Amino acid sequence: MATIRLHQTTTATPEQFVAGLTDFGPGRSELFGRSDDGYLKVHERSTDHADVTEGSGGIWERLNYDWSDINHVVLTTTDSNTWGGRSGHTYNLTPQPDGTTDVDVVVVREGKNFKGKAIGALLGVVGTGMFAKGLASTIKAIEARNR
Repeated sequence: MATIRLHQTTTATPEQFVAGLTDFGPGRSELFGRSDDGYLKVHERSTDHADVTEGSGGIWERLNYDWSDINHVVLTTTDSNTWGGRSGHTYNLTPQPDGTTDVDVVVVREGKNFKGKAIGALLGVVGTGMFAKGLASTIKAIEARNR
């Protein structure tokens, strides 16, 4: 199992960041490079929850999004062809006095089969850099939307 912890700062407010995180429309891959529109399916959505399947490159997962606390967003993997167990993402968004927002992310990847365990082991070695680059791209895209 790989647990990856990330920290970055954005000029977006928590509300703006969550609006980007929960935009499940076409072009989602512009915000999240690992979310190909061909995999995207919104099963259910309410004002602060969503049940969504997304993925890319032959890896997909169904996620329960919960943003009922705008500063603490939890994505729980409920089904996947690769991930199981405690897999998911947690975003903690902390507004700062200077108007920026600290974004702390924890990504858990627990493989449920050979493919997942192999990728999970690899992520344990190179995942932080890969996910940090992805988060930086996401933040940049969200900030550009809010200018």
